Amino acid sequence: MTMSTETSQHNFLQRELQEHITMFAQLQTILPQVVAVANELRATMQRGGKILIMGNGGSAADSQHIAAEIVGRYKKERRGLPAIALTTDTSILTSIGNDYGYDYVFTRQIEALCRPEDTVIGITTSGNSKNVVNAIIEANAIGATTIGLTGGTGGKLLDLCKFNLVIPSNNTPRIQEAHIFIGHSLCDMLEAD
Repeated sequence: MTMSTETSQHNFLQRELQEHITMFAQLQTILPQVVAVANELRATMQRGGKILIMGNGGSAADSQHIAAEIVGRYKKERRGLPAIALTTDTSILTSIGNDYGYDYVFTRQIEALCRPEDTVIGITTSGNSKNVVNAIIEANAIGATTIGLTGGTGGKLLDLCKFNLVIPSNNTPRIQEAHIFIGHSLCDMLEAD
């Protein structure tokens, strides 16, 4: 590796890190909404509901990560709490995708699993993922609480969800970094006494 290549890579990493730091500093603007969502998740548990989480790609992985922290534990030893990532059952996903189309892989699961006492979290960096939008519409029809975890302008979820956590960025990697930070923060607050 040449010195110029190393310098170029170092400069690239410096720019990425600075963009991350700048965007994370802007999260101050949504902290009150994060607290409101944490309170809603606690209320969901108190009323005997569960948390259903969905997203595509990296957001699917985030859904699974957050559900695992809720069901298992985040930091504190406690009883398991009910959460389901709708992104994990390949037989369900592929059968619904085959029979109804990919735009309905989450909607059909919401129809089957969601109740009015539940909370549904849709994770999409754009706020416009059709399958997430469709599922949020279905969750609203059921009477569940809906939360959008998005970026940019919030997309279509902005007008559909009761709560919106919109990351102030249009850069997908930065939005995803903030999503997992918020997911961890919500898990931490959910465990608080």
